[in-house]
Amino acid sequence: MSTTAETVPQGLGRRRMRVDGWRWTGRIFLAFMLLYTAVPMIWMLITSIKSGFAAMQFPPQWWPDEPTLASYEKLLDPQNSVGQDFLRFFWNSLFVSTVTTILSVIVAVPAAYAFSRFSFPGRNFLFFAVLLRNMFPAVIFLVPLFILMRLLGLMNTHGSLILTYLTFGLPLAIWLLKGFYDNIPVQLEQAARIDGATRFQAFILIVMPLSTPGIIATAIYSFIGAWNEYIYAYTFLTKNDQLTLPVGIQRFFSENTTDFPGLMAASFMMSVPVVVLFLVLQRYFVRALTEGAVKH
Repeated sequence: MSTTAETVPQGLGRRRMRVDGWRWTGRIFLAFMLLYTAVPMIWMLITSIKSGFAAMQFPPQWWPDEPTLASYEKLLDPQNSVGQDFLRFFWNSLFVSTVTTILSVIVAVPAAYAFSRFSFPGRNFLFFAVLLRNMFPAVIFLVPLFILMRLLGLMNTHGSLILTYLTFGLPLAIWLLKGFYDNIPVQLEQAARIDGATRFQAFILIVMPLSTPGIIATAIYSFIGAWNEYIYAYTFLTKNDQLTLPVGIQRFFSENTTDFPGLMAASFMMSVPVVVLFLVLQRYFVRALTEGAVKH
């Protein structure tokens, strides 16, 4: 009896040590990843408040002796040429990304619902054909799309970018939303139909609220993809008043020198909308999950 009593706690102790070991390994890994992602952002922010001379010092100065917000003031001042260009680029990126996000959700929601709920000839083939584009890098389609946009008269217009981003973002958006619709029980719609609702009413009143997390995830993906895209924006747009922010930021590079504080300030301000959008929608994402579970 004494042997058995001693053996069980020892086994539990060893198992607890293994669990604690994996837990601490996970914590160390998460701390490393946090450090890996946070240090570049911190260094970018510190460089943006340096003077041009302090930003070029070697060895680098980790914290400036005289921090300054001159770079931000110059970017946000519409009275100078740099501020005018930056605010115009910022607005162009915001417009293109917002329109692309709205159109992606409008198209992806019914398309994903159709793939999830309806059976029709060639359904599986068409669904996987939608994802076929993601097998190839985006640069492969650069020349064909350039020729197509020129034939359509969309060069140097934001319509060329919206159409391109919509085409590239829809496959994954449809794939994500279909997974959410597959996990929503069909019996909920059937119960609504029995109560007198049409299929469209059942979709709006039952399916849409439950699929809110998927729609939000799709919107975030579409917005970030359009906001950060560079290759097609650089190829399709040549007029200064049409440029988006990823392309416009390169104006801080010149042949003889580079305004590193201005470049870092512009890069930091470019990342702010994406971070704010994700933080706000992340809270809504969790709230949508809990409300959906309680109400339905």
